Amino acid sequence: MTHSKVIDSIATEDLKNSDNGEPRVCANTSSNENNLDVANEQPTINSNGFAKEPVTKMVERFRKFLPVVVDVETAGFDAKTDALLELACIPIIMDEQGKFILGEALNAHLMPFEGANLEQRALDFTGIDPNNPLRKAIAEEEKPAIRRIFKELNAVRKDNNCVKCILVGHNAHFDLSFLNAAIERTNSKNHNPFHQFSVLDTVTLSALAFGQTVLARACKAAGIDFSGAEAHSALYDTQKTAELFCHILNSYPMLTVALLEDNITIDQSGVE
Repeated sequence: MTHSKVIDSIATEDLKNSDNGEPRVCANTSSNENNLDVANEQPTINSNGFAKEPVTKMVERFRKFLPVVVDVETAGFDAKTDALLELACIPIIMDEQGKFILGEALNAHLMPFEGANLEQRALDFTGIDPNNPLRKAIAEEEKPAIRRIFKELNAVRKDNNCVKCILVGHNAHFDLSFLNAAIERTNSKNHNPFHQFSVLDTVTLSALAFGQTVLARACKAAGIDFSGAEAHSALYDTQKTAELFCHILNSYPMLTVALLEDNITIDQSGVE
């Protein structure tokens, strides 16, 4: 939950009162012409510079990184002092045609760590009551919950032959900051599948694709249903961010010649 997520909430309300005109969208391009099959043979390139053959293995698409969409709900803005209350992750995988699809969702309701700060304004915004008996019945301690989720993500990462996960988020560095703080608190560095600082941010991707930066408005532009009433649940926001990420990557072209050259250079240099 960030200042920009507060703006998301306001913008969601604006959408309810806006006209029902067609959203602004960019022209779609078939994913079969967008991607590069990084194989031993030189790919066939279209006249516009895009490869005809799609990438069908995740390990060949993001330099051996597995994208995992993450959202957190918190009791404030300071990752070191404020409680992490919800964590949700959805790995992004590929189907046989090279289309990006959502993997299995993983989530946890978390007990505030000992001594955690709880900002009432933040709790009012998210609607989370840490003392609710129903929530307490399902809430987990940070350490076992995080390690459970990391174990599942590492299994998916290994299944896709990737070396690390890369966090995908809407204002991703906010989510990463709380995740890294929780990793440090729970001494879970050796379990952590994520790159420590690199992220893929759907704010930037949405600005490029639709001229939008607010999650609710970007989803509308992409033709994705978005409910303001369900927003600010980590699992719901992760679901919508994952749908948006997949839509953008499945719809818009990639500079495949650059990807080919980059992979060749990386393979030869051994740079990770």
